[in-house]
Amino acid sequence: MPEQSKVAIIGGGPAGLMAAEVLARVTAGKALITVYDRMPSLGRKLLIAGRGGLNLTHAEGRGDDLAAFLSHYDRAGASAPIAAAIAAFPPDALVGWAEGLGQEMFTGSSGRIFPKAMKASPLLRAWLRRLDGMGVRFVARRRWIGWDMAGALLFEDEAGASHSVSADATLLAMGGASWPRLGSDAAWVAPLTQKGIAVVPLVPANSGFDVNWSPVMRERFAGEPVKGVALTFGNRRLRGEFVVTQHGVEGGAIYTLSSAMRDAIAATGEARLYIDLKPDWTEQVLVERLAERTMQKRPGESLTNALRKATGLSPVAIGLMREAAGNNMPATPNGLARLMKGVLIRLVATRPIDRAISSAGGVRLDELDENFMLRKLPGIFAAGEMLDWEAPTGGYLLQATFATGAAAGQGMARWLKTRG
Repeated sequence: MPEQSKVAIIGGGPAGLMAAEVLARVTAGKALITVYDRMPSLGRKLLIAGRGGLNLTHAEGRGDDLAAFLSHYDRAGASAPIAAAIAAFPPDALVGWAEGLGQEMFTGSSGRIFPKAMKASPLLRAWLRRLDGMGVRFVARRRWIGWDMAGALLFEDEAGASHSVSADATLLAMGGASWPRLGSDAAWVAPLTQKGIAVVPLVPANSGFDVNWSPVMRERFAGEPVKGVALTFGNRRLRGEFVVTQHGVEGGAIYTLSSAMRDAIAATGEARLYIDLKPDWTEQVLVERLAERTMQKRPGESLTNALRKATGLSPVAIGLMREAAGNNMPATPNGLARLMKGVLIRLVATRPIDRAISSAGGVRLDELDENFMLRKLPGIFAAGEMLDWEAPTGGYLLQATFATGAAAGQGMARWLKTRG
């Protein structure tokens, strides 16, 4: 390896920073590593993720068997290179890395793993200090716009002035398109496609959906959570909760199903989501409870009140029943029970990509070699969310982002060594 290899890492998020750390450790100071970011400070998207507790990974992937964990990665599936990157830097390694930064971790009841501080800022501050101590340089307010005529990296500063940077190896880790105000605006697509790199169109992932709610539903129940339910789309059923919004629905359970529902809307114009409002009760039990309550119903008592007393349903859940039934709310216990076990919500559109938690699509995985280097552009590597993979929230997103960054860091070190 040359004594003074120059490495440019474009993107100061988890993938870029992890690649910088791995490369700095492996090369032991023989690489001059500079991290460039278009924002005034690094790790802004990580800080936003920390608002929800910074769910770094999931306990499902701890131990030797990663099959169930990898099954959550849509599009890429369990195929290389995503699976290889996670196998090389699995949840146990990510937890150990965070603890090495002084962040005590804990596992929640759902299996999600968080720092006990439940925020990202302490981890990010400790990480940047470590990188600074390893000799990694940081340059903020630099937007990458491609290459100049001589093949050097071309950046633009806030004043619009251009800056050329030569590098022996470059990592592109600029995220997808879901957080443009934090720097992830997918401006990298044009420079790469001009170089002949195949990029799968970016689409919303872990997103909410539009529903044509009635004015009553929108005005009365927007912001209300729907808890303790089971959602079914296609042949997949899961327990969870979601939130009714003015536009439609969003929340953890919705995000888990979002990939399939988004694709259904693109293909047919709608996605039919069914909600079981009482998943722990059989339809027969509901019929009996409703029939018993009907016999005890006082004159003038509303159907909403009767349903609430018979089944414990929340007002928003009953609102969903009315929304699905329209003006034909069932009058019999059998009809009500059947409706309660399968409330239909018609999703008519995916929320815009800049409102999504993440994005799917990006650089096609077959454009990468085993080092995460672009086959058509020797010396140019890619990692993180700008690659074509997709995963739900719950720790899967950040795990793959960190892991692909680590894999790219190792790949750059190997490539620089062979050149040396």
